[in-house]
Amino acid sequence: MHMNLQNSIGIFDSGFGGLTIFKSIAEKLPSYNYIYLGDNARSPYGDHSFETVYQYTLECVEWLFAQGCPLVILACNTASAKALRNIQQLDLPKKYPNHRVLGVIRPTAEVIGNVSGTKSVGVLGTRGTIKSESYLIEINKFFPEVSVHQQACPMWVPLIENGEHTGNGADYFVKQYLDQLLKQSPSIDTILLACTHYPLLLPKIEAYLSSNIKVVSQGDIVANSLVNYLQRHPEIDQKISKQNQASFYTTGDAEAFNRHASVFLEKEVLSVKIKL
Repeated sequence: MHMNLQNSIGIFDSGFGGLTIFKSIAEKLPSYNYIYLGDNARSPYGDHSFETVYQYTLECVEWLFAQGCPLVILACNTASAKALRNIQQLDLPKKYPNHRVLGVIRPTAEVIGNVSGTKSVGVLGTRGTIKSESYLIEINKFFPEVSVHQQACPMWVPLIENGEHTGNGADYFVKQYLDQLLKQSPSIDTILLACTHYPLLLPKIEAYLSSNIKVVSQGDIVANSLVNYLQRHPEIDQKISKQNQASFYTTGDAEAFNRHASVFLEKEVLSVKIKL
């Protein structure tokens, strides 16, 4: 199971959320090799400072590079908001000129405006993602006519990471944040789940929304964007091994990771605990 998968696509998240992205990518690109790393020991990232998120993300990216990944996807909005630009502009040119790191914000911003009829979009994310205003900035680049309303949902990731997202306790916090978002504008017709954990709350989220509001998860968007990227960059695509294999690593407890990941991916997962 855990042979050293040289030249895999690395997928990184602060915890389990990135598995929603991994699942979509693996469905679109099934023949590729993947290494998934969850930094569960230090999750959640949403309330950490800019510097801390950058430092943690860089450590995880460098670990994936050391495993032979030429390309790493930050399947974490907080890391994409707070670390991606620094890594792309400072670290890669100096130390890793042949490696690439991609995030989840830009691909999402490029398409979200096409979904909304009223040109009014709600964005739900961690405190870190919302405070960075990355979605306001990026969506405005592609869709200046779209108004963006943001709402931080600090309780959602802890509920999901602790396996409480299907229980009744989660309903209170789902309703609370949705009410706060919708109070900002009556014309919101599209809500973006700007955290890769949030699709696990989808049944509850949709239960509290009227049917004319579309809820957008990022998995398929990011997967389509990656397919497109590899078509445009054959020199990267050629480096990646294609033996249809995936291995999973966590900085936290491997048993807990396996249990959660098996729920996310609907199949048994065997992870290995690593120390950074």
